[in-house]
Amino acid sequence: MSDTPDPVDGLRALMGRPSRRFFTAEPVPREDVERMVDLARRTGSARNRQPWRFVAVTAADVRRQLAGCGAYAGHLAGAPLVIVLLTCDNGFRDTPFDLGRVAQSLTLAASVLGYDTCLATFYPDDNVHAADRLLGIDGPWHAEHAMSVGRAARPVDGAAGNAASGGSAVPTGRHPVSELLTWHE
Repeated sequence: MSDTPDPVDGLRALMGRPSRRFFTAEPVPREDVERMVDLARRTGSARNRQPWRFVAVTAADVRRQLAGCGAYAGHLAGAPLVIVLLTCDNGFRDTPFDLGRVAQSLTLAASVLGYDTCLATFYPDDNVHAADRLLGIDGPWHAEHAMSVGRAARPVDGAAGNAASGGSAVPTGRHPVSELLTWHE
């Protein structure tokens, strides 16, 4: 066995951080938000279209209302910061893929700065339109996803499995590589 550390270990730890749905009240400084977005905006996109925009929400009443725009968006209410990801329906099939890439980059940027995150989807379309109205968005951009950001806190008693409160309603863990990878040689 080699004494040389595996360079993948640091990245594995960073990428393997779980989503957090409970946060302390500690605010996220504006400078940190701008650093996260600066890192995320460098994400590649098809034909460099960059089909994303960001809205940083710190107002508690707006965060609370956004939390009602998705079945699993309850965690947005308790985060000191919500970053809403706007996208434009531009007719390209790769736009949702590009939005997923920038969301992952934003998650990693937040993590590097010491913050925890959890993504939320505003669904169905009525919820997207409600989020748009809350944020004063009037096409062509739309609020389809958001991310809670903050320092992790322990969940309140009884909230761990409650989807309405933002707790996880899905199984945890990851499938092994042997179940996910097929070789054609």
